[in-house]
Amino acid sequence: MKKLGVIILNWNGKTLLEKFLPSVASDTISESADLIVADNGSDDGSLEWVNQNCKNVVTLRLDKNYGFAEGYNRAIKACDYPYIVLLNSDVETTPGWWEPLLKIMEDNSNIGAIQPKILSFNNKDYFEYAGAAGGYLDKNGYPFCRGRLFDKIEKDSGQYDDGIKDVTWASGACFMTRRDIYLKLGGLDPLFFAHMEEIDYCCRLLNNGLRVCASSYSKVYHIGGASLNQGNPQKTYLNFRNNLLLMHKNLPKNTGRYKLFIRRLYDTLAFLMFIVKMDIPNAKAIISAHNDFRKMRRHYNTFPEYDIVGSQPGANHNIVVERYLYRKNTIKL
Repeated sequence: MKKLGVIILNWNGKTLLEKFLPSVASDTISESADLIVADNGSDDGSLEWVNQNCKNVVTLRLDKNYGFAEGYNRAIKACDYPYIVLLNSDVETTPGWWEPLLKIMEDNSNIGAIQPKILSFNNKDYFEYAGAAGGYLDKNGYPFCRGRLFDKIEKDSGQYDDGIKDVTWASGACFMTRRDIYLKLGGLDPLFFAHMEEIDYCCRLLNNGLRVCASSYSKVYHIGGASLNQGNPQKTYLNFRNNLLLMHKNLPKNTGRYKLFIRRLYDTLAFLMFIVKMDIPNAKAIISAHNDFRKMRRHYNTFPEYDIVGSQPGANHNIVVERYLYRKNTIKL
């Protein structure tokens, strides 16, 4: 049995598969690694294209679109590898990109997940929004990255070439984890459907005594926004709702209540900002996110005893204040 299964979850992504899959297969498939395309009920002929044109790629057909979270859960249950990578279909890899990640995981049994350096496919000297050089959560639960603070993206000048770095979350665009741990923790939360489910998973890793890391020894290039672009009201809805859910379920009960109260105040400011801009669809998306969060939080009845997530690097920062009041473009950690 091979050590590693690299899984691309596809839904009607034939164009992206045609663009990226042949080179990803060349960079990935070896005596130690398989490449798997798990299809989320596509009807665009994408899986048929894979079977005809990339015969060394393993395919797995799901009966419908289960979303990012549950789609990966089903695919990972069906693929028996000690280590797995969740890889977006809009990622360009580099030769041997997975090898440093696998070695780090094998040498460090306390690492639960690790991501490579994620750069922009369209501007390869710069980091990519979704993950960059590793992610953090600030004191109010807002995610940010080494290399990205809100909409400010840094040029990669080697400032994060520090080998292995502990972070709070690894990007769902590309991260490696252990299959047994993934299944033990329940995988990605299917109630999230899509967006921030990898952050929630990494918070659960931390709460179970495992590390989350980023490595500069490996890099990939990500288009980003291939499913939902920035500014899309559906993306706004999922990001706000799921951010509230991951705070609710991954913090001690009293800590979570306090932080969620503060978050409501900040989200109100975001709502008002959209109103001032006359962006009514995104303003409505925030209201819907909070309404649905209040309904969905009842599904979670067990909470951590200690605020491990709040003790991570970056959790003492307030990125809203630092970005918009102090005009910072980056936070060094």
